[in-house]
Amino acid sequence: MNIAIIIYFLGWILNVEAVLMLLPCITALIYQESSGFYFLITLVICGALGAAITFRKPKNTVFYAKEGFVCVALSWIVLSIFGALPFYLSREIPVFEDALFEVISGFTTTGSSILTDVEALSRCMLLWRSFTHWVGGMGVIVFMLAVLPLAGGGYNMHIMKAESPGPSVGKLVPKVRQTAKILYLLYFGITVTQITLLLLSGMPLFDTICLSFGTAGTGGFGILNDSIASYTYLQQSIITLFMILFGINFNVYYLFLIRKPKDALCCEEARVYIGIIAVSTLIIGFNIRSMYPNLITAFHHAAFQVGTIITTTGFATADFDLWPELSKTILVLLMFCGACAGSTGGGMKVSRILIAVKQVKKELGSLVHPQSVKILRLEGKKLEHNVIRSANGYFLAYALIFAGSVLLISIDQFDFTTNVTAVAATFNNIGPGLAKVGPTCNWSGFSPFSKYIFMFDMLAGRLEIFPMLLLFAPGTWKKGF
Repeated sequence: MNIAIIIYFLGWILNVEAVLMLLPCITALIYQESSGFYFLITLVICGALGAAITFRKPKNTVFYAKEGFVCVALSWIVLSIFGALPFYLSREIPVFEDALFEVISGFTTTGSSILTDVEALSRCMLLWRSFTHWVGGMGVIVFMLAVLPLAGGGYNMHIMKAESPGPSVGKLVPKVRQTAKILYLLYFGITVTQITLLLLSGMPLFDTICLSFGTAGTGGFGILNDSIASYTYLQQSIITLFMILFGINFNVYYLFLIRKPKDALCCEEARVYIGIIAVSTLIIGFNIRSMYPNLITAFHHAAFQVGTIITTTGFATADFDLWPELSKTILVLLMFCGACAGSTGGGMKVSRILIAVKQVKKELGSLVHPQSVKILRLEGKKLEHNVIRSANGYFLAYALIFAGSVLLISIDQFDFTTNVTAVAATFNNIGPGLAKVGPTCNWSGFSPFSKYIFMFDMLAGRLEIFPMLLLFAPGTWKKGF
C-alpha cells in the first residue's frame, strides 16, 4: 500500500475543495450574507492543510487498484467532513451529524435532507448544497485528473474505475487525462444549455443555477420547501428532459461529438433506458389520470416522477406517496434500476440489469440445449468473464448491505415501508422514498445511529460499493505483495 501517494491525493482534495468554496463566498458577497464568513474560514483551513500536504510530491507514484479504491473512498469522506463545516460553524445546521448527512447527501447526489425548512437557509448555503451535487455528479477526482498531473502513466485508470459509475469503465481516448477533460467539457456544456433554457423560460437566475446543478448531478436538492412544484409546467418539463439526458451514458454524447451518430444510436443500454422510461410513464400516466384534471397533466407528472426516480435525481412535482399502489410499485422498482453506466445517475445501472437478464436467458438456453455454447454480448461486444464476475459480486454485496441496513435502522421503530424505501433511497442515491421519507417528508426523525448507516449507504451507493468495503477489509492495510 503506497500510503504516501494516498495522503498526497487527499491533500489535493483539500486544495480543490478550497477553490470550490469560492463560489458560495462570492454568493455571500453578492447577497451580503454573514454566513459566507464560515466558508472563508473553511476555505483557509482546507487550503492551509492541502498546501502543507502537497508541498512535496512523493517519489513513489506507483498506483495500483487497491490504492485507487482506498484513495477514492477516503477522498469522498474527507471532502464531506470539510464540506459540512460551514453548515455546522454557522449553526444553520447546528448538529454535526446532520450537517454531515446533508453534505454527504449532496456530494453523493442523493438529495435526502434532514432540513424541515429549506427556505430558512441563507442563499450561500443553498448554493453550496446544490453545488455539491454538480461536483459529485461527475466526480471530484475525475475533475482532478482533468486538470492536474497526479500519478501519471497508466495508474490514473485505477482512480477512474473506482469513482466512475457502472460495471465497466473504458477510456474515450487513449489518455485518461484527456478522457476526464472530455467528460467534464460535455458535463459543463449540457449544464450551461439547461441554465440557458431555464433563464429563457423566465426562471430567476439563482433558482436556475441551483436547480441546474441539482439536475446535472442528478441530485435533487431544491431551494423551496415544495421542491419543484411551484415552478411552471414549461420549467418542470425542461428539468424532466435534462434529468433524462444526464442519465444517459456520456459515451453516447461523445460519439455524437465525433460525428458517429449511428454508433451512438445503436447503444443498447441507452435504448433500453429510454424504453423503460416510456413504458413506465405510459402505465403510471393512465393509472393516475383520475387524480388530475386531464390526461396531459397526468402524463406530465408521470413523466417527471419517472425521470426523477430512474435517474435518481429526487426532485418532486407531486406527492407520489398518494398515488395508486401500481404507480408506487413501479417507482420503487425504478429506484433499484437506476440510470445508465457512465452517467451521473445512481442505482444498479441499466447495464447491470441487462447483464443479469442475459445471464438468466443463457442459463435457460443451457437447460434446453445442454451442448450449446452461448456467448454473452453487450453493445455488440463480447462480455468478458471479469465483467460478469464483477456484476455478480456487485449484486451479492448489494443484497447483503441492503438487508443489513434495513435490519440496523429498524431499531428506530419506523414502519417496514419507511425502512425499506429509506435504505433504497439512500443506497441508490435517489432522495425521497415512501411513507415517513416520502417526497413531502424529511429524514430528521431518524436517530444519529441510523443517519450514520444512511451516510455509509449513500457513499457506498455512489462509489459502487467496493471502494467503501475495501476500507474495512483487514488485508487492505497489510504490507505484502
